[in-house]
Amino acid sequence: MPGSTTLGPGHGADAIDHPDAQRLTTVMRELHRLLTATGPERLTHAQVTALCEGDAHARMEFTAWVERVTHELERATA
Repeated sequence: MPGSTTLGPGHGADAIDHPDAQRLTTVMRELHRLLTATGPERLTHAQVTALCEGDAHARMEFTAWVERVTHELERATA
C-alpha cells in the first residue's frame, strides 16, 4: 500500500507512513555510511559504544544490522 510501510508482522503498531519510512531509510543509509567511512567522518569508538548501549565491541554487528535494516526499508519503500 503506497500510504504506509509495514515494519513487522503487520500489526498496527508496526506500520509507519510511507514518507516517514523514506526519511528513516535516508537516516539509516547515512548512519551506515558514517559507520563504514574512513577518516574524520567515521563515527568514533565512543559514539558507536553509545549507540550500542555501552557495548564497546559491537561495531561490526551494529554495522551489519544497520545495513540489513536499510536494505529492508529500501525494498519496502521502493
